Amino acid sequence: MPLYAPSPALRGRQLAADVGLLAWLVLWVLLARTVHGAVLALAEPGRAVEDLGASVAGSMSSAAQAAEDVPVVGDELAAPFEALGSAGGSVGGAGQAAQDAVGTLAAVLAVVLVVLPVGWLLLRWLSWRLSWVRAAGAARRLATADPAVLAARALATAPLGRLADLPPGTADAWRAGDPAATRALAAVELARLGLPADTLERDERRLGLR
Repeated sequence: MPLYAPSPALRGRQLAADVGLLAWLVLWVLLARTVHGAVLALAEPGRAVEDLGASVAGSMSSAAQAAEDVPVVGDELAAPFEALGSAGGSVGGAGQAAQDAVGTLAAVLAVVLVVLPVGWLLLRWLSWRLSWVRAAGAARRLATADPAVLAARALATAPLGRLADLPPGTADAWRAGDPAATRALAAVELARLGLPADTLERDERRLGLR
């Protein structure tokens, strides 16, 4: 069964829905990228803290090495600088942890902004398209096997205006078993699904019924 209806009107709506889904996806991807970049900007303080910690750790390490060269008391002089260098390293680690947390938050927000709205619309679009594919396939089979079912479906669900366009007495003729009335009503249901009315004629010719 094709994914698009033969009817230009219904096929146009199906194509418009496809384009709309694609545009919706692009919109939310662009929005997610913008939010991702904005959230990542919050990592700048963490990066500054990391740089400060690394600078302090490097400076204190150099000072500790210089203090160790002092005779006799070198180790005692170097100890405070080593402690400050260790503290600077801890500060740098905290800055890196803050950046990692911001990066994780940015990634999660970006994924959520794409998955939730796009997933919601994708499910609705997929349900609509699969419903049409199943209904159109069933209608094609009924057009071959039992067009009277399509006629009954048309009488039950077709718009009154569409039924009013049929010749007077079509429903009575269908109840009496008139094949022409059955085909006319079945064609109404096929038209609702975007299938051409000559589907009935093609299937009848293929089965040798006409």
